[in-house]
Amino acid sequence: MIAAEVRPDMLEQGDERVGDPRDILVTTDLAVHYGSLLAVRDVNMSIRQHEITAFIGPSGCGKSTVLRCLNRMNDLIDIARIEGTVRYHGVNLYDPQVSAVQVRRRIGMVFQKPNPFPKSIYDNVAFGPRLGGVKKKADLDAVVESSLRDAALWDEVKTRLKTSGLGLSGGQQQRLCIARTIAVQPEIVLMDEPCSALDPIASARIEDLMQEMKTRYTIVVVTHNMQQAARVSDRTAFFTTEVNNESDRRTGVLVEFGRTTSMFANPTDERTEQYITGRFG
Repeated sequence: MIAAEVRPDMLEQGDERVGDPRDILVTTDLAVHYGSLLAVRDVNMSIRQHEITAFIGPSGCGKSTVLRCLNRMNDLIDIARIEGTVRYHGVNLYDPQVSAVQVRRRIGMVFQKPNPFPKSIYDNVAFGPRLGGVKKKADLDAVVESSLRDAALWDEVKTRLKTSGLGLSGGQQQRLCIARTIAVQPEIVLMDEPCSALDPIASARIEDLMQEMKTRYTIVVVTHNMQQAARVSDRTAFFTTEVNNESDRRTGVLVEFGRTTSMFANPTDERTEQYITGRFG
């Protein structure tokens, strides 16, 4: 039976694993309810390892809701209810014996607004490893340096690691949050509109960083910026909303999912073309 922690030795699930062997996350008939509201439905997609997958679509279409399903952040919302399956290396993340805490160690998240802790730069990055049992200063020093290097921030902060992370610029704070996320060695990094609060220069640095990071991590990013999705992602999922006939309320649906170059050049669904060309949304 599935153990409390998602480990590589759990992942040989026989015929439960289907599709391309590079598919690391697979959703099947995923739907999310918030109380009586069906927020999003019929989400079927495969996230491929060492690629950047972008979620695009108008506000309220379920992009962030689906993103939060991928590491069980919706568990923290009392009225949220999940249907369907989310499989990580073939393991059902919503199996009762799978620990949500361990899921979030494997699948980290960077939020829309930079949210460094009111601690030093060093302690921000060391926070997760300390919780995970890393105690020796030399080991923590190594983790902090490697994480800051991976987040392209080390050279900018290496002489002031004991100063507050809140004293950094907005773009630096977001990279600090990325460093804090990867310090616990996740395999997947989820990003919920990571550039929406940043200026164009800081946004471009985050985009460059994402390209550098995908050699080591799998990245899923929610963005309202279609140009950003076109620039950084390998695959794109386009969501929109439809009126739910049962409630007259709008429900998010996944319209199209595929290679970014193909979707932007030759979308298969008219709704995708209308959104990409700016005719709605």
